[in-house]
Amino acid sequence: METEIPSFEGPSCPIPLPHRERILMGHGSGGKMSHDLIMQVFNPPFSNSALDQGDDAGVVSVLPGNSMASTWNGRLAISTDSHVVWPLFFAGGDIGKLAVCGTVNDVAMMGAEPLYLSAGFILEEGLDIVTLHKVVTSMQAAAREAGVTIVAGDTKVVQKGKADSLYINTTGVGILPEGVEISGKNAQVGDVVILSGPIGAHGMAVLEARQELGFESQIQSDVAPLNHLVHAMLNESQRIHVLRDPTRGGLATTLNEIAKQSQVSILIDEITIPVEPAVAMACEMLGFDPLYVANEGKLVAIVEKTDSLAVLEAMRRSKYGTGAVIIGEIQSEPRGRVLMRTSFGSTRVMDMPSGELLPRIC
Repeated sequence: METEIPSFEGPSCPIPLPHRERILMGHGSGGKMSHDLIMQVFNPPFSNSALDQGDDAGVVSVLPGNSMASTWNGRLAISTDSHVVWPLFFAGGDIGKLAVCGTVNDVAMMGAEPLYLSAGFILEEGLDIVTLHKVVTSMQAAAREAGVTIVAGDTKVVQKGKADSLYINTTGVGILPEGVEISGKNAQVGDVVILSGPIGAHGMAVLEARQELGFESQIQSDVAPLNHLVHAMLNESQRIHVLRDPTRGGLATTLNEIAKQSQVSILIDEITIPVEPAVAMACEMLGFDPLYVANEGKLVAIVEKTDSLAVLEAMRRSKYGTGAVIIGEIQSEPRGRVLMRTSFGSTRVMDMPSGELLPRIC
C-alpha cells in the first residue's frame, strides 16, 4: 500500500533547490534567494554608488550645475516598491494603505522627510470599480496621515486572468537633512539595538484574511507610516546609525542584512522581543517563528549607546513607538552573523531564510 505524500502547499513553501533557470516564489521572499537574485541579475547592469549601498532607498545629491543647485544644496532619498498582497483587504489595512506606508517607510529609514509619491496601477479586466474606489480612498487617507502628496501616476489594464485583481507600484521622494548619515553599513561595535514594538502581526493578519489560520482571531496588521516616529527620534539624537523596517523575512532577515552590510555581529536577547499573545499563538500552531514573519509598521534602530535611552523614550512618546524596547547590542565577532541568547540561556545563530514562508504578504 502506497503512503500518501503530504502536501506542503499553502501557508508555507519548502526551500527550493538553488538554481538560476526560473523565477520561483522564493525569489520574492526578501530572504537569501531574493538577495542572490539582486546580486546576480540586477546589480551588475544597474550598479552605481547609490544603488550599491544596499539600503531601502537610494540617496542622491543635487549635481553642480543642476538648475536646482542655486536654491537647494541638499540630498534626495528615492525608493520604489511594488505591492501584490493577496487578498486586497485584511484586518488593519489593505493594498492601498500598504503601498503608501511601505514606500513612505523606506524613504524614512534613511532619515529623510518623505514629501512626494507616484502611484502606478495594474488593473485586471473585471475588477469592481467600488473596490478600486476603496483602495484609492485608503491610499489618500494614509498619504494624509504621513503628510505626503501623490503627485503622479499611471494606470494599465490587462486581460482577465492575466493578473490578480490589482497590483500597485509606488515611488517616494524625500529630502535628507544636513548631517544625517543613516545606512545599513553604519552599525558600530557597542551600539544598542532598539525595536519599536511587537512583531509578526502583519503576516498573521494577512494569513487570517486568507482563512488559513484555521481559527478566528483579533490580529490586526500593524501597517502604518513611520516617518513621524523617525522625525521624533532624530530630534532627540544625531547618533542613530541604522534604521530599517523589518518587512518581508521579518526581524531576523533585517538584522542579518545589517550585520552583513556593516560586517559586525548582532546579539539579541529572546526574552526582550515583544510578540502579542494572539500572534504568538498563531505562529506556534502553524509552526512559524515570529522573528521571520513580516511587519509593516515596525522599525529597528541601531543607536550609539550613550543616546540609546533618550531615543527609546522619544520613541515611546510617539504614536507608533509606544512599545519600543532594547533587544540587543552590536559586537565585533562573528562578523556578518546574528546571534540570539535564548530564554534557556544558550546562544543560537539566527540565519537568513532561503525561501518564502508567506507568499504575497506585501
